[in-house]
Amino acid sequence: MQRTLPATDGKRDGRHVSAQASVSTGVNDLTGRAIEPSGEYETVGLPRTADSASGRLEQAGRRMDRSLVQQRQFTSDASHELLTPLAGLRAQLEEALLHPDETDLSELLCHALGDVHRLQAIVTDLLLLTQVGSGMPDGLVRVDLAELVRAAVCQRGDELPVQLLLAPGATVNVVETEIHRVLTNLLDNAQRHARRTVLVEVRRNGDRAELVVADDGDGIADTDRERIFERFTRLDTARCRNRGGTGLGLAIVRDVVEAHRGTIEVGESAVGGARFVLFLPLADGSSSAR
Repeated sequence: MQRTLPATDGKRDGRHVSAQASVSTGVNDLTGRAIEPSGEYETVGLPRTADSASGRLEQAGRRMDRSLVQQRQFTSDASHELLTPLAGLRAQLEEALLHPDETDLSELLCHALGDVHRLQAIVTDLLLLTQVGSGMPDGLVRVDLAELVRAAVCQRGDELPVQLLLAPGATVNVVETEIHRVLTNLLDNAQRHARRTVLVEVRRNGDRAELVVADDGDGIADTDRERIFERFTRLDTARCRNRGGTGLGLAIVRDVVEAHRGTIEVGESAVGGARFVLFLPLADGSSSAR
């Protein structure tokens, strides 16, 4: 006996097939747009969900690619910076070994110690960058930024005198050693480029503390004002490794400032040189103090 199958609802079947096809399209092609069916079934929202997930995956993939490129570049730059003094040190020692009678021991030791000092400085800065980038700083203490700056400048023996304009009352929560390092790097940079004048200012600016380090050197071109904070960046006027530091000083400055929820800007000073302006949030209860 032949049984007759019940007639199907073509419209409903069409919706079901369309929804399945849409979901399949969204799964197999992350860059395409899923076709959204009409109707009241649960599958209607799936294409939008698939498109949203696809977009997030693409963005995450692009961020990961950029991060990998940056890590490879950083590794390459760090290796080059470390290999340069190592190669010089090895060449000096090999030359002394081959020609001991022609070697000035005092001169050899002086050059060798210089290369070792540079290697130590690079490694120290690399370790600091790793620590700063690991999260929020530990060991925050409440300090008057003006007093911290005054004490740090008084400990230095700079070639050019540093003019201080320090207003009390800019109280911040910071890791003192890290902010001390920020000031040291900015002052070292100013001393290298200044002709006669280095100026340091501290004041309150709304709900933030403001620290300014300025000089009367050649200044920094607009096109370089972001690039100087990249690791191992040296401008043409400071390419000499003996005078230009490790190439990590300003990168450390920015990372430390951002870890303290602050910002840093660079512009032109009133006397034509560079002007670095660092902003840190005032400590709780300080914004209303006078």
